[in-house]
Amino acid sequence: MHGPLYGGALEERGGEAFSSPQKPMFIPGKKGLLLTSSAYKEVGVPQGRCSEPCLPGTRKKMREGYHICCYDCVPCSDGEISVIMDSESCQTCPDDDWPNEAKNVCVPKPQEFLYFQDNVALLFIVSSPVFSVISILITGLFVVFRNTPIVTANNRSLSFVILLCLVLSMSSIFLFLSRPADITCLLRQVFFGISFTIVLSSVLAKTIMVCIAFKATKPGSVWRKYLGVKLPITVVLVCSCAQVITGITWLSVSPPFVEYDFHSFPGKTIVQCNEGSVLAFYIMVGYMGLLAAVSFVLAFMVRTLPDIFNEAKYITFSMLVFCSVWIGAIPAYLSSKGKQMVIVEIFAILASSIGILGCIFFPKCYYILLRPEMNDRKHLLGSIFGSIIMYRGRVEHATCLQTDTNMNSRY
Repeated sequence: MHGPLYGGALEERGGEAFSSPQKPMFIPGKKGLLLTSSAYKEVGVPQGRCSEPCLPGTRKKMREGYHICCYDCVPCSDGEISVIMDSESCQTCPDDDWPNEAKNVCVPKPQEFLYFQDNVALLFIVSSPVFSVISILITGLFVVFRNTPIVTANNRSLSFVILLCLVLSMSSIFLFLSRPADITCLLRQVFFGISFTIVLSSVLAKTIMVCIAFKATKPGSVWRKYLGVKLPITVVLVCSCAQVITGITWLSVSPPFVEYDFHSFPGKTIVQCNEGSVLAFYIMVGYMGLLAAVSFVLAFMVRTLPDIFNEAKYITFSMLVFCSVWIGAIPAYLSSKGKQMVIVEIFAILASSIGILGCIFFPKCYYILLRPEMNDRKHLLGSIFGSIIMYRGRVEHATCLQTDTNMNSRY
């Protein structure tokens, strides 16, 4: 019988095993294994194990079919450590800790949220003040030219309200940046929701007034009594108060709070705002979508009626931008976590605000600054008179066609 024990070879003779005198060997005796003197001097005291000790950060895994002293050393699983030699098992770190590289000490997890220093955050930090300043400059331009036809057409007060609330809406993104806190979690959704609802309510009021203005051109029209400042103010107040009530109820019943997510990403702690009531959040966003949809439909119906003094076609494009942005943003918002979720919402806020600013007010600035000859009362009266004639002609033509159709159907 041969074996690789200590470099020696056993020779089986008459039921006894001997070692070669040149190669020291364990020799079976009557009471166990005996070590020759030469072997003792060469290898020292033998170890009663066949595996190396397992270091901290690993654990013992027994070999199937082998003696208990024979095992493998395997690293601890993710989130676990071992701190002693030959550990039988690993210990799980607390939720807010994570093992170091050696997996022998639990260290605090790095916290993730949208820092001001992130590249995407820097882009938002630059974009919001730039377009806020543009809104303020447009407001100043409208104040200077407040008595011109383009500014006075379709309620200049509503234009000022829209511009002011767009500034507030774009400024609300700073509540989403940096580390979430209880006060920012409470304010950010409600602040944005109310300010943007006022914008959409004012746009809706403008659209309604455009529709009424051209229905009131008919002699004896009952729509004439709705012309004036009372109806648009009422529309803005009623529509905005509904969102204010939603926000107050939300904050009273189930307010948002700071949440620590330890499990979505291994090795990270996600610091985020829990909205408290998901239903309230979707009611707020859905209500804004409803206002935008109604404005879009009404503006689309009268988009071709007068030319540069009619905001309906600009409102149509702005509401189309708003709906497109949020229809794309909501699925992305639901499928993301942590700071990616915040990035999606900030992008939607800025994109929809800039879309309304550009679609409604940039064309007016173009005519005020670059085409001043079109911004006078004579051109306004000529445009309205021509539009009324064209509108009445279309109505009369459609009436004649309907009459002919009815007469033909009788015969």
